[in-house]
Order: sequence, then structure tokens, then C-alpha cells
Amino acid sequence: MKKGIHPENYRMVAFKDMSNEDVFLTRSTANTKDTLEVDGVEYPLIKLEISRTSHPFYTGKSKLVDTAGRIDKFKTKYAKFKK
Repeated sequence: MKKGIHPENYRMVAFKDMSNEDVFLTRSTANTKDTLEVDGVEYPLIKLEISRTSHPFYTGKSKLVDTAGRIDKFKTKYAKFKK
């Protein structure tokens, strides 16, 4: 392993899943200006759109995508360009 290539500024950071408001703490070097108070202690905050608590692979719940509706929308949108 090369010396001096790994960051030294690890600290506790709060990660918040914005889809279900779940918060978990872990060590990170990620920079952020946001903060969040957890159990009376203020931590830097990283906002996530999806995490292990909301991802369909981990939760076992999948979203139903209406592909037929999407195709119909596409056809009607671009019907005016059809010759």
C-alpha cells in the first residue's frame, strides 16, 4: 500500500435518507455545511435520496412501473412529428 494517499480527517457524520427520514451515523471524510442534532450531539449531515432502509433490493418492496402508460404518453407527445 502506498503511504500518504488515504485521508486522515475521518469524523462521525449523520447520513439522512430523505425518502423515509431514517438517520444513521458512521465515519466519513465527506464535506458538508449542513448539521443535524442526534441524541444531543451535533453532527455534519449528508442527505441521501436512497439508502439501505428504502432501497427495494433490501426492503423487498418494489415499485410498479406503468410501462404501458409511459408508451402511450410518448406516442401522443411525438404524434405531431409523424408524417
